[in-house]
Amino acid sequence: MNRRILSLGLVLLCIRCTPLTTETKRIVTTEELQAIAQEDPNLLLEESLSSDQKIVVYQMFTRLFGNTETNNVVWGTAEENGVGKFNDINEAALSSLKDLGATHIWYTGVIEHALLNDYREYNIPLDNADVVKGRAGSPYAIKDYYDVNPDLAEDVDNRMTEFEALVQRTRAHGLKIIIDFVPNHVARFYQSDTKPENVEDFGASDDTNQAFSTDNNFYYIVGEPFQVPADYQSLGEHSFPTKDGTFDENPAKATGNDQFTAQPSVNDWFETVKLNYGVDYLNGRQVQFDPVPDTWQKMLDILLYWSARSVDGFRCDMAEMVPVEFWHWVIPKVKEVYPNIVFIAEIYNPDQYRNYIDTGGFDYLYDKVQLYDTLRAVIEQRGSVQHLPEIWQFLRDKNRNMLRFLENHDEQRIASRFFGNDPHRAKPAMVVSTLWHTGPVMVYFGQEVGEPAEDESGFSGDDGRTTIFDYWGVPEHQKWVNGGQFDGGQLSDEQQELRNFYQGLLNLAQEEAIRKGYFYDLHRHNQRFTEGYDDQVYAFLRFTENQRLLIVTNFDADHSRSFNLKIPVTAIRAIGLSEEATYTLQDIFRTETTISMNTSDVIISEGDVGIPMDLPPLATYIFTIQ
Repeated sequence: MNRRILSLGLVLLCIRCTPLTTETKRIVTTEELQAIAQEDPNLLLEESLSSDQKIVVYQMFTRLFGNTETNNVVWGTAEENGVGKFNDINEAALSSLKDLGATHIWYTGVIEHALLNDYREYNIPLDNADVVKGRAGSPYAIKDYYDVNPDLAEDVDNRMTEFEALVQRTRAHGLKIIIDFVPNHVARFYQSDTKPENVEDFGASDDTNQAFSTDNNFYYIVGEPFQVPADYQSLGEHSFPTKDGTFDENPAKATGNDQFTAQPSVNDWFETVKLNYGVDYLNGRQVQFDPVPDTWQKMLDILLYWSARSVDGFRCDMAEMVPVEFWHWVIPKVKEVYPNIVFIAEIYNPDQYRNYIDTGGFDYLYDKVQLYDTLRAVIEQRGSVQHLPEIWQFLRDKNRNMLRFLENHDEQRIASRFFGNDPHRAKPAMVVSTLWHTGPVMVYFGQEVGEPAEDESGFSGDDGRTTIFDYWGVPEHQKWVNGGQFDGGQLSDEQQELRNFYQGLLNLAQEEAIRKGYFYDLHRHNQRFTEGYDDQVYAFLRFTENQRLLIVTNFDADHSRSFNLKIPVTAIRAIGLSEEATYTLQDIFRTETTISMNTSDVIISEGDVGIPMDLPPLATYIFTIQ
């Protein structure tokens, strides 16, 4: 084996059909595959939802993405610390994201939310500092569902026009647009100043003398006024015109995270109020869905409003806090008008996955509790890949519905001292997240250059997360932004190499075997029969009739792995190879290294035969079998 491949972080190899026998490839019928799958539980025959493209989501925190200001004053204002605009996301930025491999941009924080900036001259009411987190506010405390965040506009009067221009620029680069839909809660001070004429604000007709009514949009703590959390110090020591420790809300409304109290704690979502979908939480969660609750109708109008503005999908915040019956009702109604709209659910209860897919109608769900948590444990050297087969086998035919990721706005940065402390440690985990199944994969802006999210920013503190509550510059990401050129001109060589890794990997996601192929897990077989293959190595096959891929990756950051990989005879049959043939494995990614493989050796369980593998720390091999 040519040892030049040992220096590669990602090696793409081609198994060219250079047979020494007459039969090296055969057509495998559907019936044969189904028979093999019944015999071998490591084979998954799952059709993809979208065979023409694997969705690669680039989550962009819009307010931070284009900001080039580097002051980073703690609790700083927009003037001090800067704020990214719609117009900052220019042709160069979109072209670079397309080259990175993105198919969809999730523009996070687009819809108008409560914040501490004064836009009263534009007829936007001033928000109350005692129920806003940070100066820039939470993007999930929606203040007006029919408007965009004025912070993001160069010309506030034309903010919607600027957003629509961004949508058109994005589409012109062959990219699709996802925005947030926040169905569970709104800001404590919700007031739409741009709603259509036939739309009534949430709560405008509520009977506030009733704790619960299907005609109400909110839940009420009757007879008790709202009290700001006792230990909340808005803006730290800084002042603001509406900062006085009080907020006029009488009677108090239930808080967004299902807290039915007049004084939520500082750890609650106290800046938001819970929306009423017809579930009486204080009476055994009794439901009243007939007639359709008023909140359902209002939310349908909102989804249709944004769908009409060329949005391609919605990332639905805390979707499982809203009854599945609502999703079952609303998603078909939206898709009846806009059939290609994609719905992605933030959900954390694996026992509800099938319910929210089969009944609710979601296209994709977060795979946080299972895959993310498992891969994070491996990266932090407190876990192994041993649980990966259990995860996909638990999901079986729902793997295609799972959105995989290693970072988002809620999670700590890989490069932070709270997580991996080194962005390279996540390379094998990113390989698995991207290539494992046909469902979407997501990266968070700055992940691809190793942003560590250091330093305290204000409300967000110093916790390894890039702040979503404060005006801030994102230092390592800004090196790629390079003053608005979006060319990585200030990145180090190491950061350039990391971004190249992401770009190569994400573009591989569009290979036929990845975007729509079947899956075979080689892990347990090799753990049982292959010396040197352990719980820090993971191997699997992806294949279609036209393409066969073998992926092998080493999660160990400190030690190499050498072994002779074995492939069961059932897998050889499933992917259409002869059981007695020799193939040439040729590296077509960076070198011309070649390896010889004989299938009659590969399928032998015992002994020192198989495909010779020598993986350096954190290395991955990807073989394509033509």
